[in-house]
Amino acid sequence: PRKFQSTERRNSPARTRDRSPGRRETSPARRSERQQHDERRRENRQRREENQEHDFGSSEGGSNDTSAPPTVKEKPNFELSGALTEDTNTFRGVVIKYNEPPEARIPKRRWRLYPFKNDEALPVMYIHRQSAYLLGRQRRIADIPIDHPSCSKQHAVFQYLMEFTRADGTTGRRVKPYIIDLGSGNGTYLNNQRIDPQRYYELKEKDVLKFGFSSREYVLLHEFSDTSEVDAKQEEEDEGLDE
Repeated sequence: PRKFQSTERRNSPARTRDRSPGRRETSPARRSERQQHDERRRENRQRREENQEHDFGSSEGGSNDTSAPPTVKEKPNFELSGALTEDTNTFRGVVIKYNEPPEARIPKRRWRLYPFKNDEALPVMYIHRQSAYLLGRQRRIADIPIDHPSCSKQHAVFQYLMEFTRADGTTGRRVKPYIIDLGSGNGTYLNNQRIDPQRYYELKEKDVLKFGFSSREYVLLHEFSDTSEVDAKQEEEDEGLDE
């Protein structure tokens, strides 16, 4: 919050705070008034800071202790400014482990994830409206929740990137999907192979993703994909339910 300097006239004894090092206070009564005034200002400033912290949701279960020294009371102003500059890393009060790179783009192709879990029919996930999707167990922040206990709160990110490197070393300019594991405890699997953490892996049509020890599989397709195999698998599962 911006602090404004007082523009009060100097002839107002109740609000004057003499900063001149050459002057001395000769009246004990005036010195007492100034001390009381300064104390009221500190208390008012503390109440404003506590109200701001509550409004922005930056303090959960904070202390209302008023016995802290003045230097501690000043800290929330600086912390609030720092939080605002890092706003892109925070969502709903939770610090996100991942930052999107400059090459991030929203795809034109309408990609989809088809989830399967044994014989359980699950709805299709349309994943073309954002440049990235966070997958994890913490539903408060996850774009795609994965509830299995073996999965991490922030497990992996499904990311679209513009630039990519061809086999001959040249750079392409087409938006492609990638998966990156955020250092999860039990790993991310691409076509049943565990991928290295903190590294982008390009995804292709009909690739299968799995997370942790969950048996749920996610098949990547787009709007022009041949879904006959997926439909056949779904029909087999439906038949199994009818038996």
